[in-house]
Amino acid sequence: MEDILRPIYQERASQLNTLGVLMVQKKQKLRYLTDSFDVILLIIVKDASQPLFIKHYSYNDKKAAMHIITEARLHEWLLLGVNRKIFEWLDEAKIIFDRNEYVSYLKKELREFPFNGRKVKMGLEFAKLIRRFVDGKALFERQEFLDAYNHVVHSLHHLARLAVIENGLHPELTVWHQVKKIEPEIFKLYEELINSEETMEKRLELLFLASEFMIHSRTAIGSSHLLEVLSGKDYWMFNEMMCEKELIPYSVDLAVLLEYLIDKHLIVVVNIETKGQGVFHRSYSVNKK
Repeated sequence: MEDILRPIYQERASQLNTLGVLMVQKKQKLRYLTDSFDVILLIIVKDASQPLFIKHYSYNDKKAAMHIITEARLHEWLLLGVNRKIFEWLDEAKIIFDRNEYVSYLKKELREFPFNGRKVKMGLEFAKLIRRFVDGKALFERQEFLDAYNHVVHSLHHLARLAVIENGLHPELTVWHQVKKIEPEIFKLYEELINSEETMEKRLELLFLASEFMIHSRTAIGSSHLLEVLSGKDYWMFNEMMCEKELIPYSVDLAVLLEYLIDKHLIVVVNIETKGQGVFHRSYSVNKK
């Protein structure tokens, strides 16, 4: 198959815009890795009018997929974790072309997982965790137990991913396999949720209590990136945060995370007068005390 695809990737490699060409081949034990294709060609480019372009090929009884992705979109995926297979693709792939060792450096950086990168990813996972936990608890209090259960499962998944990142690893598709080794307490919570013979209500009640303690113990490290960015100004309007480049990835989870940190006295509300009597602009500041 590689011989058949060679003219395709050689043409791409000859273009100055191309940073790297990688090839991922299907393996029997990792069939899911290539989405059932025999080969994935991953081509990283500096710029493109379309951040992701995918083309499918077939030859005899074989099939291949070519993914052309911009450097910006690739880094977005690596930061936000929206396409978790990209980590495995980069790890498993054979490097076909590497301009100025771009791919080699990228793979090295992923293996070493610099602390600053971990801090950002932990912040994003923590924000998702708080969103799921808060929404799940609200549904539980309304006795919407099945919907609350769904949120709790997701919150435990984010807690597991947070623990994996905290330990200097990238959370893979098999995150529970990783967590079982490094954070067995979280794995035990998950097992109790899905295997317990208690009523749904009792299971959720116990899980909320246990999760609250685990979340509290990770608040400092989970919020460190957000608090570091907010420390750059005396106070922030909410829309200013939403437009801040480093905070944009927090997106819809930001408001809930802010309220949680206010409750934990890590952020304080600063009221600023408006022209309307008794009406204030609500702004936010890191609690320096």
